[in-house]
Amino acid sequence: MDTNYERFRYQPPIRYELDTPFLTGTAARKMMQHIPAGTDVVVICIGTDRSTGDSLGPLSGTLMKERFLKHIHVYGTLDDPIHGTNLAEKLLQIQTKHPHAFIIAIDACLGHAKHIGTLLIGEGALKPGAAMQKDLPPTGDLFIAGIVNVGGMMEFAVLQSTRLNLVMHLAKQISNIIKRVDFRIDKERIESGEKSSNVIILNTREPLNRPKNLQ
Repeated sequence: MDTNYERFRYQPPIRYELDTPFLTGTAARKMMQHIPAGTDVVVICIGTDRSTGDSLGPLSGTLMKERFLKHIHVYGTLDDPIHGTNLAEKLLQIQTKHPHAFIIAIDACLGHAKHIGTLLIGEGALKPGAAMQKDLPPTGDLFIAGIVNVGGMMEFAVLQSTRLNLVMHLAKQISNIIKRVDFRIDKERIESGEKSSNVIILNTREPLNRPKNLQ
């Protein structure tokens, strides 16, 4: 059993290998099945850059910020990480700012040796810090967990000795998936007519109602 989350979900998570064909589109399509149309979407990336293995969350958040997402709010970056010390406070701030948001939680995970370098995407809340025996609040309506190393013993040392190259590959793929989710949200909203008023304004040939002294 992978050790960084508990079963707060309704179905077992789906495991994706990094070399899975069409991984980005497949994972994004699966995630979109759980995101209600028109809902504010927030991604919370959990972890700290003080530990290589635990840096998956803030590294993913930083890469997402560089993608200039249109519809998804990202919290937890290398500049402003969300970790065990400030998680409860940050969750309260996010809930205040986005009271009805659909939350996607992202964190590193320890598991079986044969599963290292895979992503778990599942419905429900992720329990951060479970591998380190930390009592932190469950987070998210949907989660992505990247298995960065072997769990079972000396978890702190294992996270510290995790290869940055592996974490970087996982973070890039997570960023790609969230970018594709953002693209699909944008496409849905355009098709539903949410932006139709903007299209009318941009294409109108009627003169602007300017003040007389400006005409």
